[in-house]
Amino acid sequence: MRTLVLNAGYEPLGVVSFKRAIVLVLNKKATVLEGSAEVKVHSATDEYDLPSVILLSRYVRVPGSRHIPLSRRGVLRRDAHRCAYCKRAANTVDHVQPKSKGGSDTWENLVAACLRCNNLKGDKTLKEIGWELSFTPKMPTGGAWLIRGAEKLEPEWDEYLALPKAA
Repeated sequence: MRTLVLNAGYEPLGVVSFKRAIVLVLNKKATVLEGSAEVKVHSATDEYDLPSVILLSRYVRVPGSRHIPLSRRGVLRRDAHRCAYCKRAANTVDHVQPKSKGGSDTWENLVAACLRCNNLKGDKTLKEIGWELSFTPKMPTGGAWLIRGAEKLEPEWDEYLALPKAA
């Protein structure tokens, strides 16, 4: 089980194991905001709810504009594993402006693509083949993107990460 860690300003800092979360709580460095009443953790003398979200006692500042590292997994996640061209399931990443024509490896130039569209587009620009993007690619924002281990989210974390609900 994993636990979301928030600073005193309720900003997400990271994800830790439940063991680390319990140690922080027992040492009075954090308090439990959300826990699982069904799942208990037992010690030799006591019983605790399994923490899902903890709040650090001391303030830990998170810089306002944090750069999200670019990765293939990140691009696919940003685009919800949907092809930017045909909206089918995507498993590859495509350079909107091909590298051979001056394109770079940036959030603004990479999109998720299905293998078919990636091969059809090849080394051409969108203008050359008459395609258009339905969105403007950009670096993702939000609490869930700033913390490691947040690829698999727990439902209890939603209100703390301010994530939009899936329709």
